[in-house]
Amino acid sequence: MISLNPLSRYSLNLISIIAAFFVCVNAAGCGKGSGGPNKMPSGFLWAWERPEDLRFVNADNFGVAFLAQTIYLDGDRISTSLRKQPLKVPENVYLIAVTRIETKKRPGGRSYTESQKEKVVRLIEKTLELPDVSAVQIDFDAVASERSLYRELITAVRTKLPENIGLTITALASWCIDDRWMSGLPIDEAIPMLFQMGPDRQKVLSLLKNEIDFDEPLCRNSYGLEINEAIDIQFKSGRRFFYFNPEAWESTDLPTLEK
Repeated sequence: MISLNPLSRYSLNLISIIAAFFVCVNAAGCGKGSGGPNKMPSGFLWAWERPEDLRFVNADNFGVAFLAQTIYLDGDRISTSLRKQPLKVPENVYLIAVTRIETKKRPGGRSYTESQKEKVVRLIEKTLELPDVSAVQIDFDAVASERSLYRELITAVRTKLPENIGLTITALASWCIDDRWMSGLPIDEAIPMLFQMGPDRQKVLSLLKNEIDFDEPLCRNSYGLEINEAIDIQFKSGRRFFYFNPEAWESTDLPTLEK
């Protein structure tokens, strides 16, 4: 069994990155080889910044999308907070390394720059050096003024990733129904976030209750749900589910998700 202790300081040294991000624990160690298993399961658990022991997960049914880092963009400044909390996962689980991007909005100007975009691309590419990562995911609630650069960032990230590495993003539900700015993005899927939707909630749920599908094709592969926030809609068959839990995951949470 391999146990890597979390560190609090950032370093581009690979061993330091691995140690800073998470503790990888499984029965046979973390040496499954680059890219991990090839087939994505139909369900994923998001593991955010807190200690998580997910060794109870059946890797045939669920993968783990873990927060690997948060990147903060503020004017000309860029800072990175790597995962500091341990993550324990079963052998052969499908792992997605998630990068969260947050910006400080500045009136009358861009909240991030071209040079910052290039640095962010490199930081996201670095998450592939973590043990057994099979895909990467970007979580960024880009406002309208940020979407042009966000498109460029996503395109640049895709060119840096091997062809067998998946690239997904989270998507505000409104992006999927009447805002086609994602059209043609070189990603595998955009995951509609059907929780904490704010003022868009009633509009989105009304459309889905009437079995009207998302306008954006990239949003038609999966759903993002919060386990404590019930929504009364008929889900389309054959789609993947990403589950967010505001608290640490317990084995008792899974039976409800597997129904």
